[in-house]
Amino acid sequence: MILSVQNVSKAFSEKTILKNASFHIEDHEKAAIVGINGAGKSTLLKIIVGEMQADEGTVTLSKGKTLGYLAQHQDLHSSRTIYEELLSVRQNLIDLEKRIRETELSMKHLEGDALEQQMNLYSSLTHQFEMENGYAYQSELVGVLKGLGFEEADFSREISTLSGGQKTRVALGKLLLLNPDIILLDEPTNHLDMASISWLETYLLNYKGAVVIVSHDRYFIDKIARKVIEVDQTRVMSFLGNYTDYAAKKEQLRIAAWHAYVNQQREIKHQEAVIEKLRSFNREKSIRRAESREKMLDKIEVLEKPSEARADMKMILTPYRESGNDVLTVKGLSKSFDNLMLFQNLDFEIKRGEHVAIIGDNGTGKTTILKLINGLLPVDSGTIQLGSHVEIGYYDQEHHVLHMEKTLFEEISDDYPYLTNTQIRTTLAAFLFTGEDVFKRIGDLSGGERGRVSLAKLMLSESNFLILDEPTNHLDITSKEILESALNAYSGTVLYVSHDRYFINRTATRILDLTAQRLVNYGGNYDYYLEKHDDMMKAAGISPAFSATVQGTPSSNPEASAPEAKGNTDSEVKQDWKEWKEQQAAQRKLENDIKKCEDAIAKLEAELSDLEAELAKPEYATNAAKLQELSSSQADVTSRLNALYEKWEALSEE
Repeated sequence: MILSVQNVSKAFSEKTILKNASFHIEDHEKAAIVGINGAGKSTLLKIIVGEMQADEGTVTLSKGKTLGYLAQHQDLHSSRTIYEELLSVRQNLIDLEKRIRETELSMKHLEGDALEQQMNLYSSLTHQFEMENGYAYQSELVGVLKGLGFEEADFSREISTLSGGQKTRVALGKLLLLNPDIILLDEPTNHLDMASISWLETYLLNYKGAVVIVSHDRYFIDKIARKVIEVDQTRVMSFLGNYTDYAAKKEQLRIAAWHAYVNQQREIKHQEAVIEKLRSFNREKSIRRAESREKMLDKIEVLEKPSEARADMKMILTPYRESGNDVLTVKGLSKSFDNLMLFQNLDFEIKRGEHVAIIGDNGTGKTTILKLINGLLPVDSGTIQLGSHVEIGYYDQEHHVLHMEKTLFEEISDDYPYLTNTQIRTTLAAFLFTGEDVFKRIGDLSGGERGRVSLAKLMLSESNFLILDEPTNHLDITSKEILESALNAYSGTVLYVSHDRYFINRTATRILDLTAQRLVNYGGNYDYYLEKHDDMMKAAGISPAFSATVQGTPSSNPEASAPEAKGNTDSEVKQDWKEWKEQQAAQRKLENDIKKCEDAIAKLEAELSDLEAELAKPEYATNAAKLQELSSSQADVTSRLNALYEKWEALSEE
């Protein structure tokens, strides 16, 4: 074991984030930490690396082991170039190489014992250099930079000129070259394109140390993780397997917890009804029994109601009207910026009901295609034609369709003035904005929160052609699954750009790969794309440089690794039906027996009441024979009544 986390708790302003969190990481183990936004994943990482102090609990790193950490956001300050920044990680080898060269030069002027001593030093230094992979460190450095998406022309760029995403890639490269015994990565794929993510997957799979990643990229987790650590409502639980395994086990646990809760609630209500009925009999014995049951009920440890899967956010996409069959026709589309040609002579069509994903490396022009279709940029050449009755709903990854100065309430009410205040609040509540949240400024929201506002507007638009630019960016896994379900149930047409392979696999019916300034068409989801990629590239006459990085990526389809469902035979179906009918008949008989018992109790209670009234009459006060007769009848009725009480209680338990 390389890392142990024991009973870690953390709260901010009385809000508990983590409570008694415990898990461990073995040497060489690959694990993923998952949970919704705000669950405490990044907080957990910061506590592990010592950037934040836990309120309670301990974190133990094995003696002599090294730890490396990549935070979500990097703000590197350096006057060095990208290449020099990564080269600084290998300063020890640079210094060692310098000593070797100096030793070589000095040996030219030595002889005898001094020469032998220097030769021994030279042998020792070169051995150390070889053991630390000194002869390959420069090629390794170049391989890491290219794997993370940097071209050789980028190597000489100064760190100060880079974007936040590029700085994060540089920081990731430095961390990988440091080669610590355990790496902790917080959302490492956020600024990588598909080729770079695939390269990183292969790198981490072959990494000799342990790896812990926080990620919303389910395909990435599926490929790398052999353990999933879930942070959910302050609790931490570990699951063996990848994300698909975790999702299946989590659903099983959720169903089991829900059944246990429902069964306990049913039993509690049943016992409360029995207690109330026993008290209504108003007899000392039945009251004692009621009190005994109440004590037993008080001792029950009441289960908390489990959170329902995806019940906190609701999204239904419904077109206002159906479009024509030809939704979009693009011919000869070309676009360049300054001297950079993005693509030329693109031809493609989209038919009603298709869900089409555009994929490709960063900078190839995917988002530009969407902006050209939406009329946000002028075309250089070519035509874009929408079909009849096509109404576009646009989701912009940078949320330019939102107004930063407006509140959430104003954002909705200004675009949909026919909605009442209650309808606006209900819509926002469906996307987890409640109470005073609706009066927050759009500009003050996080990326994930802006994404949810954009999704809310998309839902209200009732468009029949959705154009989405990186719709899963900043969304946690639960929100992604909600969006996937909504799109899969959507009867309209969808065109989107995404690098989320799991999302593409779940929602795309067709893929357009923008590569070498052209579009290559694949008639299936991402698994189909992987299967056919090399063949299609060859057929299109394009060198499959990307194929080596994408091959071997596992299926992210949860159904792909699930066992086949066992088919029921006719005899099994008939037997199940017979058993169900028998259970229904037994249930009806039990209900009838209880009803008959209650009717008999009511009849005897009325008879007993009459006898008690007779015994109280003054005229019988001196009539011993009559009193004896009435008392005998009273005792008989009471005896039969007590027997019925016990029978009713027994039937109620059944």
